[in-house]
Amino acid sequence: MNLHKIYNPITATPFARNESYMEFAPCEALKPYVKCFWGTKEPVRQRKTDIPTRGIVTPDTCMDIIFTVDVTNNRITGRFCGIDDRSFATWDKNDEEKIISTFAIRFFPWSAVLFAEESMQNTRNGFFEVDVHFSKLRKEIEPLLFDVVNIKERIARTECYLLSHIYPKRSNHIVMDAMAELLLRKGNIEIGQLTREVHTSNRQLERLFQSYIGISPKQLSSLIRYQYLWKDVLFCGNFQVMDAVYEYGYTDQAHLLHDFKRFHTMNISQAKEYARKHVAFLQEKCC
Repeated sequence: MNLHKIYNPITATPFARNESYMEFAPCEALKPYVKCFWGTKEPVRQRKTDIPTRGIVTPDTCMDIIFTVDVTNNRITGRFCGIDDRSFATWDKNDEEKIISTFAIRFFPWSAVLFAEESMQNTRNGFFEVDVHFSKLRKEIEPLLFDVVNIKERIARTECYLLSHIYPKRSNHIVMDAMAELLLRKGNIEIGQLTREVHTSNRQLERLFQSYIGISPKQLSSLIRYQYLWKDVLFCGNFQVMDAVYEYGYTDQAHLLHDFKRFHTMNISQAKEYARKHVAFLQEKCC
């Protein structure tokens, strides 16, 4: 099953586009693995400011490799971010004026391991040097980031590397079958039932998920349920909390609202307002 066709996770600000952040879809061959490429379209001047800018990070179930190129100081930093199961505020303050660019790869939860040299064990809520899990990718991609400044050319070069460095033997049919069940049921499934569906034990499924995804099946199911709920909140013009309580298997309205705020740092109306403040107009879809 092409899981990417039934699952499209989003951030707290899915409509935000500016000179510092743009998203680009991968080529067709990489769509089952790469959610998007993102970063600056070209190098941008970062103004010095003493006023920090607030942002919000919410769990999108994805894993990112992020390269930041400091053109002014001739320096590149790269990091790998595992799946987050928490939400938090960020504060960015620029201590100096400089020219920077960003280039990042966002993987689906099931796909980062296919390009890594190490398992995803203990990567939950973690930030690592790219070398720890993707040393070959770093050696290939990092040197071109000073010379190639246009993000579309960076993407083209990176796609060539990724297409030639997929490790299919790292894929596990039990993990993929379990992922399919989680997505088809939108996270609304008990782990005992999940293990029966994929014909394995709780312990085995836990071990496999920790190795291939870096998070437990139960934790991931909660995040997937939140993601489907968040998309309904944002895109369904006729969204009703009680309908969602039933569809996603929450105990009651209070349970749903508490769960949403736990993953989003704010309530539903605040989350919608925050997501939409970056766009002049948004037409809601009917579900």
